[in-house]
Amino acid sequence: MRMTGRPVRTGKGGGQASAGDLLELVRSGRAVTRGALQQATGLSRATVGQRLDRLFRAGWLREGAGGPVDSPLGGRPAITLEFDDAHAIVLAADLDTRHARAAVLTLGGEILAERSGTLVLEDGPEAVLGELGRWFAELPAKTGHRAQDVCGIGLAVPGPVESGTGRVVQPPMMPGWDGYDIRGRLSRAFTERTGAPAVPVLVDNDANLMAYGEQRTVHPDCSAFVLVKVSTGIGAGVVVDGSIYRGVDGGAGDIGHIRVGADALCRCGSHGCLAAVASGGAVARRLAEAGVPAASGSDVRHLLAAGHPEAAALAREAGRRVGDVLATVVTLLNPGVLMIAGDLAGTPFLTGVRELLYQRALPRSTAHLDVVTSRLGERAGLVGAGALVVEHLYAPDRVEERLLALGV
Repeated sequence: MRMTGRPVRTGKGGGQASAGDLLELVRSGRAVTRGALQQATGLSRATVGQRLDRLFRAGWLREGAGGPVDSPLGGRPAITLEFDDAHAIVLAADLDTRHARAAVLTLGGEILAERSGTLVLEDGPEAVLGELGRWFAELPAKTGHRAQDVCGIGLAVPGPVESGTGRVVQPPMMPGWDGYDIRGRLSRAFTERTGAPAVPVLVDNDANLMAYGEQRTVHPDCSAFVLVKVSTGIGAGVVVDGSIYRGVDGGAGDIGHIRVGADALCRCGSHGCLAAVASGGAVARRLAEAGVPAASGSDVRHLLAAGHPEAAALAREAGRRVGDVLATVVTLLNPGVLMIAGDLAGTPFLTGVRELLYQRALPRSTAHLDVVTSRLGERAGLVGAGALVVEHLYAPDRVEERLLALGV
């Protein structure tokens, strides 16, 4: 997985580069030999060696194969350095309103094992997170790991999240969760089930983490990336220059509650929200009113997969409504990739999106825009949640704290 990173501090202006800075250079692929690290940071050979020794002793770096010989005079090839993504594992989960997926991932983002099942958010955070802790306790053994090998947990939820606290804020689809200490409860549930030490728990909005996973894995060169998830509700995730854009308090991307002039009542209590007329839940309601058995976005997905004509027609209509709103989003953000994901992300919905998007947006805004569907599918949120944990734990400042805690 290709990674982007922030500029590295060097001795030429921002203070000496730390062991964490060197690790970030190696992880991002920007400098993977001792000589390249000296060049990138301005540190002496001895200082680079000392910094790297700490990372080797922590088990975070390993030596790879010899690289090309840079000197025209020949000589021995330089030994390359690699981030050892097998020294720990990450747990991740993606919660929907009535269903959840959980997985064990390597530090490089590979899913090693996963499970899914029914978890109903309306049952409340105590019950849901307690059960999720049981899932997490059972997963590592499926990959030959111990619970003690887990270095962190990532969780995707269908609501706005205040990133500083990991608490959801007035989530329309998560009754009883507003302001709840998700991090603390999930950490306790994991520790109680396993006896393992507490690990960091990071929580973010599901569309944000889907966008993060897709952008890093499939579109790493796209500097402005937007993903729109259309399932029970509608939300968007935005990744700019390799980082999730959350707004000032986690509310960015909540396009499902943009008013579109309709009269339908939304789950948030307002009338006329986009989600009330164009989400999977809204399409399911219209199908049920017409006598077609459908109660959720997942039911609509199954009908679309079976080629149901009325479901396809309503999905296309919903796509046109979403495309009308996305014309403004595209004009404002000028992304290179607009990805449609979720239960409705099929040909009828995508056709409707394109019809209105290209009709309403200025040609300049769409000249270099790719409108695509998800590549990672139901795993996108898991991959994004795992990446969020890894980027948090191996950020330069955090690396210094962790190395000191390890005594290296």
